[in-house]
Amino acid sequence: MKTPNSIARRHCALRLPASFMLSAGLLAWIGTASAADTLDTACRTTEECQAQVARLQGTVKGEATSALSKQQDVFYWFGRINMASTVVHAEQGIIPASLAGRIARGVSYSIDQAAQPGGKRPTDVLQVEKIITDQVGPEGTLIHTGRSRQDIHSTLNAAQLRLEVLDYADALDAVRKRLIDLAGKHVDTYVPAYTNGVQAMPISYAHYLLAFADSFERDATRIREAYVRLNLSPMGTAVLANSSWSVNRERLAALLGFDGLIVNSLDAGQISTYDVPLEATAIASSTAIRVGAFLQDVHVQYHQTRPWLLLGANNTYTSSAMPQKANPGVIQNTRAKATDVVASAQAVTLRAHNVTPGMIDYKNTASASGAKTFVLGVEMLQQFDGVLGALQIDPARALEELESDWITSMELAETLQRAHGVPFRVGHHFASEIVVYARSQNLRPKDFPYAEAQRIYAEAGKKYQLTQSELPLDAATFRATLSPATMVRTRTGTGGPQPVEVRRMLAAASAALARDQAWVEARRSRLIEAEASLNRSFLELARKP
Repeated sequence: MKTPNSIARRHCALRLPASFMLSAGLLAWIGTASAADTLDTACRTTEECQAQVARLQGTVKGEATSALSKQQDVFYWFGRINMASTVVHAEQGIIPASLAGRIARGVSYSIDQAAQPGGKRPTDVLQVEKIITDQVGPEGTLIHTGRSRQDIHSTLNAAQLRLEVLDYADALDAVRKRLIDLAGKHVDTYVPAYTNGVQAMPISYAHYLLAFADSFERDATRIREAYVRLNLSPMGTAVLANSSWSVNRERLAALLGFDGLIVNSLDAGQISTYDVPLEATAIASSTAIRVGAFLQDVHVQYHQTRPWLLLGANNTYTSSAMPQKANPGVIQNTRAKATDVVASAQAVTLRAHNVTPGMIDYKNTASASGAKTFVLGVEMLQQFDGVLGALQIDPARALEELESDWITSMELAETLQRAHGVPFRVGHHFASEIVVYARSQNLRPKDFPYAEAQRIYAEAGKKYQLTQSELPLDAATFRATLSPATMVRTRTGTGGPQPVEVRRMLAAASAALARDQAWVEARRSRLIEAEASLNRSFLELARKP
């Protein structure tokens, strides 16, 4: 797979104003906060103290989903849209050939001046237009032919959102890789699984981790599917009903990196601005709910005096009053960030609810200048990746947890039915009575007297009028049947926790991850190619007399 820097090097080496030249940091998104050190109360500066707290609490600085996303603000997209409009209008003759070079240089000046001392980065397109016309005269307004603030902002919002979604996809894929890698180390680590908040069955920790990896794979699929609808261009529709000028919308879309058009002009600027952000932010909300669920499972371990799942001493912080406490701040703060993502996605929904088309309420809510759903989402995933990297699993303690309860009692009933034809309900009753007796006597499975098992089975046989009331399992088989490891290894069927099947699922998850990573890279490459195409066409105009 190509690295971000290798992709960045593919940029066309054309001379554009400094604010538009993309460097080797093209795809350098915000790095995951490390949680590798204990809190040093002897920090020397405010910045050092804040950095230490950030490491231990899992906080990151989230001004944007990536360095590139931060660069591509409203002013940036005014510049790109003005460049595209200049090229298309010149190609169609809306801008006369005799004026094309001068107007292009005026557009170039409006972009370049922003990088100079005292430069301006207006967030209103008419203020940008004023910079252009002050440089080249009123003819510079020809670039605004057949367009409006409505289609300009709808277009830049869509462009910002698509990049944020791609940044989110990368962060999600990083989490999936971490889960898959961690699962590969714990195929034979046996842990309890729960239903209704109670121990239910033993599984492997790899099986558990892959369940979450697979659920995040579904979110990656949702991203791919949503991107088809997200990366469509509203540009050239003016306010909502096009204009008297036959603007080449298809060419505008291609130059700005879109894969096609939102065809209906009313839909383009006024209706799609509801449902496209709603669909996109719902994906982030979906991920956040499961991130929170995973972290709750980890956090529950901290209720125990001897957890089998820890972050380790270097990834927690000590209570200011209670020396024995190791507070899992990275878990708490990441879980809170997941809640923020869900709340932000709901804000997008609420701002769109019960609002007539064309109002400003529901527009610009999902992108960087709005509810920041994906900014929060990328932060959440980066913090979650840090938590996963800090996890310490104690297989022996997990096995002890399993063996301290009767989590394998169902296997007694299944073994009796599978190996000896004992009706399941009879076996279920037998196993239930064993559990009742064991708990009354404070007996663990490995300590349960075989003679008591024989007595209880005989009583069950009488209750169900079995012709053979002698327990058909010898002592060794009875004991082995209650082993958590045996129960996991004897599972069968697609998707079970048995090691052979888990390894097959690991390979499938890795293949799906590689596919999704390649998809994101292809989308980014497509945007780079469109950028280079616009650069070439625009510079050709700017060089004209």
